[in-house]
Amino acid sequence: MREPLLTAEEAAFVRARRVAHLATVDEANRPHVIPICFAFDGRCFYTPVDEKPKRVAPAALRRVRNIQANPRVAVVFDLYDEDWRRLGFVQVRGEADLLTGGEEHARVLVLLREKYPQYRTMVLEDRPIIRITPRGVTSWGVRGRGETA
Repeated sequence: MREPLLTAEEAAFVRARRVAHLATVDEANRPHVIPICFAFDGRCFYTPVDEKPKRVAPAALRRVRNIQANPRVAVVFDLYDEDWRRLGFVQVRGEADLLTGGEEHARVLVLLREKYPQYRTMVLEDRPIIRITPRGVTSWGVRGRGETA
């Protein structure tokens, strides 16, 4: 098993965030960025294709189509504060794929439901979860910033 790429400080910073931003690109290299809810198990990041209202079926969502066309993604976890001495971010570059069932899918649902009470009432067992495996990490200002804003 591969060692985690994030330092302990970066992992604490990420875990303290409630929302991140996922960037994907389509087959024509057009970027697409969306806010996401996520879980982090210390090695990979996970975000569900949840039951919030969507205009298309899960498989037709732009982020899903983009990942199928190009699995390279980036996720940004940031902290903004009017006191700019408190700013910080972690950017994870990685490869994404879709989990559609199995033990890992079930384990991640537990993590997501622990973090977000809203997911406890959603039926997510038959919905895909995006798994992001980190390949590179860049951060700034995360030292001592694991606390929530």
